[in-house]
Amino acid sequence: MMDFENDKNCGWTIPLLNRLNIKKLSKNLLCDYLIVGSGFTGLSAARKLAQIEKNKKIIIVDAQFAGNGASSRNSGYLVDTTLNDGFTSNKDTEDYKKKVAIYKRGIDAVRKFIKEYQVDCDWNECGKYFASSKFQDQKRIFLFSKLLSSLNFENKIVNEKELHNELGTKFYKIGLYTKGGILLNPGKLVRSMVDVLPGNVELFENSKLISWKKYNGKINCYFEKNIIQTNKIIFCTNGYLSKQGIKSRYNFPLVLTASMTRALTNEEFDSIGRPKEWGVLPVRPMGATIRMTKDKRILIRNTAEIIKKTNNNNKFLRDRKKLHEIGIYKRFPTLQKNIIESTWSGIVCRSGNSSQIFEKIDENVFAAGCYNGSGIGVGTLFGEQIALMSSNQDSEEIKIIQERKRPNWLPPQPFLNIGIHSKLFYERIRASSEI
Repeated sequence: MMDFENDKNCGWTIPLLNRLNIKKLSKNLLCDYLIVGSGFTGLSAARKLAQIEKNKKIIIVDAQFAGNGASSRNSGYLVDTTLNDGFTSNKDTEDYKKKVAIYKRGIDAVRKFIKEYQVDCDWNECGKYFASSKFQDQKRIFLFSKLLSSLNFENKIVNEKELHNELGTKFYKIGLYTKGGILLNPGKLVRSMVDVLPGNVELFENSKLISWKKYNGKINCYFEKNIIQTNKIIFCTNGYLSKQGIKSRYNFPLVLTASMTRALTNEEFDSIGRPKEWGVLPVRPMGATIRMTKDKRILIRNTAEIIKKTNNNNKFLRDRKKLHEIGIYKRFPTLQKNIIESTWSGIVCRSGNSSQIFEKIDENVFAAGCYNGSGIGVGTLFGEQIALMSSNQDSEEIKIIQERKRPNWLPPQPFLNIGIHSKLFYERIRASSEI
């Protein structure tokens, strides 16, 4: 699997100040809890553990800089609802209700963190749009609206003219506005979680876990030159779970690539009607995710691919940037060419049925991840709750999480990759007009 280690291409993190006092593992250590991964999940787990286990030694490690993985590379949607989950029967609807119950508590967890630590992450409770350039998608939108209304989610079907007025583009023909979604800057949010780590948490970055094994009631974790021996271990590595042998037959990684433009000039912004900040998610799987940010930048993500060794090289990013340019100019033909300022890739984790991993893997071994593209809220929630579970505590949130549908079993390689490739190819063809 390719690593995307510490590249400086991400539009969310480029403006952030460089962090100081970064430590790399340089000696053998003992601890009570070792947390692997320092994204939303790992950082939230460490923060919660530090609050409830004040006399325990807690270490968090990451193969790259803290927060530099998928947590800072996503599109910045804190979602309350998602469309492409499949809800064709009453049973599916019941599963969907359980999923959105988790989303709600994820939003609550992030909101509580932001309020407690007075975090500035460009939080905007402006809702979100699901939109399509094809009128024939209106049936899918109507069915989704009916489902959301039955679950008391405020929503509104939006026609072509309204979409043009709200978004500044004539590209979309039919859409659905949902009120509960939140837009934010994920780079700022995850950086704040790094900055407020409690004093009883020790963070080691650029320290890649190579292997681990249980020995005499302890867990030995092997790094490039050193060993950490721990009583308990919590895996919070999301897209890298399968690489570490965690539920490898139940999750798989995908590479997503996005671009962000420079800030639009006043003239450019005038040409598209000076819209307020907005976010659009695709009606069709593999369509484009688009955002107009607070500072008048356009973000686009319209690719999802199997991981290859070439996924993070310059040619790969240049080729994906061209696709992003096409997507932007389809929607905003009045804008100048060559306004993309940054292009980056990141790894997400998916399961076969869009469900998450949250469980005790073995005695003193725990894991949380596989967020299927909804990792800001769910990752924060699962981090806090897996910390409670690992310290033998319970909560109402854990009970709600445990009621979810479990990830289904996946076929072995090479059949898994063949199936994923075929599915992505099919969805890419169906959504070709939406890219």
